[in-house]
Amino acid sequence: MEKINVDFLGKDTGEGVVANQMIANGSLNPGQMRPFIGKDKRAYVSIFKGGDPLDLKNYKNQLVANATLRRDEWKHLDEAILNVSEQRLGGVADLEANGLVYNLGNPMGSTVLEYHDVSDAMNATLTMDGITRGDGDRPVYTTNYLPIPIIHVDYEINARVLASSRSLGNPLDVTSVERATRKVQEQLEDMLFTNTSYTWGGGTIYSYINTPNRNQVTLAKNWDASAKTAAQMLQDVLNLKQASINAFHYGPWMLYIPTAYETVLDEDYDTQTPGTTIRERILKIAGIKGVKVVDKLTANNVLLVQMTSDVVRLVKGMGITNVEWKVEGNFLTKYKVLTIQVPQVRADQEGNSGVNHLA
Repeated sequence: MEKINVDFLGKDTGEGVVANQMIANGSLNPGQMRPFIGKDKRAYVSIFKGGDPLDLKNYKNQLVANATLRRDEWKHLDEAILNVSEQRLGGVADLEANGLVYNLGNPMGSTVLEYHDVSDAMNATLTMDGITRGDGDRPVYTTNYLPIPIIHVDYEINARVLASSRSLGNPLDVTSVERATRKVQEQLEDMLFTNTSYTWGGGTIYSYINTPNRNQVTLAKNWDASAKTAAQMLQDVLNLKQASINAFHYGPWMLYIPTAYETVLDEDYDTQTPGTTIRERILKIAGIKGVKVVDKLTANNVLLVQMTSDVVRLVKGMGITNVEWKVEGNFLTKYKVLTIQVPQVRADQEGNSGVNHLA
């Protein structure tokens, strides 16, 4: 399996094999990239006609020149993608669970997401007669751009393995597609929790821990240090909450902790309240929805993130999809697991953010 690839579409250009094909063709139609062998031994693609995508009557089969896989084999690969997608990875799953998703209307034709932030404006005037003219004012809008990434991993299905599967009636080996899907999902988590940024097309993708507008709180002593008390950990979380309130963000929040802190939070809060863990005491703080361990989060970093769309959202053009990909003049068939989506960490025009970083 080849390494994971992140392609970008900018305002006027692209970078990467998938991005360049989208620019050359004006779009990328996954339906056209999933040809299958029908019962009559001819090759087809399934075309969506419009309407409810879950209604099979809204699809029609169209003849094409060639195909490698049967329809049931495509289903088998898709089920493997679904199984991996359902495994917990943390941050991106939280965005979807909280409805913090912005769906692109034309994902295949989108180059960048253009969005605006707005300044504070207008003051109320208090008078007794209502005649005195108030101050004239209007909001100021700033245009920003977010690169739209295409994350993909290539894999191959050996022709001999495929022939053996068909002749013996064994299920198609889905190890490669499962690994490819996992790598795509891990890349999305990296975009949220690692100190990596991507700049393209006049915009930058930031994570929770490097977005310039995050509210930074000093971690005086690591939570896994022997001298750190449960009360001090609780105070750290309260400091994070206060930092959010100071930035005019009032919850609800998710608390994200690194792997090494997981068992620390399972310890008793104190000897006076046996059976109450540090985790349970933190969850009694008003506004905190949950505490989640994120393996991608580097040691001694804690995040308190407000779960609202003005703070963070998942910009989604296409969910994780499995397609066939022709290379070397269509002589070689490969397969790609790809997705067009990106987490977008946001702040208002005054720089107020609901992302709070303890480090």
